[in-house]
Amino acid sequence: MTSALDPHSGMEDSAGSADDGVVHEDRLWCDKGWTCRVVKNEEDDGWAVEMTRDGEAEPALVGPWTMGRDKKNPKPLDVSAFNTLVKTASEVLRRHEQQLHAMLHKQVWVDTADDRISVTLDIAPDEDDPHAMLAAENAAGESLARIKVSAAFKLNAKSAAQWIESGYAKPR
Repeated sequence: MTSALDPHSGMEDSAGSADDGVVHEDRLWCDKGWTCRVVKNEEDDGWAVEMTRDGEAEPALVGPWTMGRDKKNPKPLDVSAFNTLVKTASEVLRRHEQQLHAMLHKQVWVDTADDRISVTLDIAPDEDDPHAMLAAENAAGESLARIKVSAAFKLNAKSAAQWIESGYAKPR
């Protein structure tokens, strides 16, 4: 474990050894599965901060960073800023995952004379074999049909009703 004097508090700031991947520097923090890097903003004279989750090639979050007191250099990273950035970047990733799920998973309900049927479409964005699984369940959760269809299949109330009325024949 290494120790350094925190210039802002006058107290020791302990960082983990290089072996555990923890780094706490003015412009670089690696901790909690994230790397936070303060970089020169190419768009203007200011600074930006990038938050990248371990194992990812691209930052999850990029935003402006505050100038230091000298109005030339960036404000150093600290534990409070890092924790806030981790929370914000995690929320961005969570929203992205929710949006992706919504794009790849669709569900409609169809009321028939006998039952209420849930029809789902789960798209598999595979480069070699893009496809989707079209499935139907009754209100009790019992599977009625499951079929592989084109990833371009458009699920809506009308197409679901037509599929059910066809006896779950493969849509054209």
